[in-house]
Amino acid sequence: MTPTSSSTASSPPTSGVFDDIVRSDSSLRRFLHGLPGVDQVGCEARAAGLGTRSIKTTSKAYAIDLAIRMVDLTTLEGADTHGKVRALASKAMRPDPADPSCPATAAVCVYPDMVGTAKQTLGDSGVHVAAVATAFPSGRASMDIKLADTRDAVEAGADEIDMVIDRGAFLSGRYLDVYEEIVQVKEACARADGSSAHLKVIFETGELQTYDNVRRVSWLAMMAGGHFIKTSTGKVQPAATLPVTLIMLEAVRDFREQTGQMVGVKPAGGIKTTKDAIKYLVMVNEIAGPDWLDPDWFRFGASTLLNDLLMQRTKMTTGRYSGPDYFTLD
Repeated sequence: MTPTSSSTASSPPTSGVFDDIVRSDSSLRRFLHGLPGVDQVGCEARAAGLGTRSIKTTSKAYAIDLAIRMVDLTTLEGADTHGKVRALASKAMRPDPADPSCPATAAVCVYPDMVGTAKQTLGDSGVHVAAVATAFPSGRASMDIKLADTRDAVEAGADEIDMVIDRGAFLSGRYLDVYEEIVQVKEACARADGSSAHLKVIFETGELQTYDNVRRVSWLAMMAGGHFIKTSTGKVQPAATLPVTLIMLEAVRDFREQTGQMVGVKPAGGIKTTKDAIKYLVMVNEIAGPDWLDPDWFRFGASTLLNDLLMQRTKMTTGRYSGPDYFTLD
């Protein structure tokens, strides 16, 4: 299954399932506030414990290649140029030109105006183009502008859309507004041929204040039909953390138990080393289960992680440690 083929088996068919819950702000609030509360101490202790797990050499080699395949190689700077995006797309296809056995990354993530350049460079390589939209990273724009932003990216060829929710609305308790925003953006991901770009819903967990809010917004986004739930834009600290990701993994696990549908998870921002990435993979396996150990269901949003993965991979395959200047800087 590819995550961008169409909104078919991998899309949560939430129509009708949660109709009673989302019929009003009050009913949605009752449901979200009725979710089990997060034990902060227990959550952080379990995340820390999973972060100490070690894996053997063969498993580590597999984990490194899997992590590379899960990377959304990202450039989201005001100074981005078409040349930089072309270079990044080339690197996504062949992360280590000296080693053709090195797998490609999952996607290249860019601003909407760079989608065409990325798409042209990637061609039929199988590497997807993800575009941030909906007035990324603040989300502070009218709905018309957010939807136009999304449609522009889809029309330019984006396979995936990374939207940001209105955190102000969520923190004010206007849950139905956030739900309807996600639904409308998902509708804007539809293409003329009947297929649809896949939708990742960014929470900006560093602004959500509590772990309970992370659990609530995870369910909110899944009920609205998001294909992935994503921690952060990478522009706000703290960005991705192990405890926050643990809560989101519990949410997707529980959502599948209730609905039969899988939703992906994407931590983004601050994940820079192979050691960090492996901690997340261990957590995915232990919390959500091995079905999520696949680029269709778990991604890393990162710009610098890939180079460290490549350095560690080279060390394991050649016995020699290459410095950070051996690979291109992004």
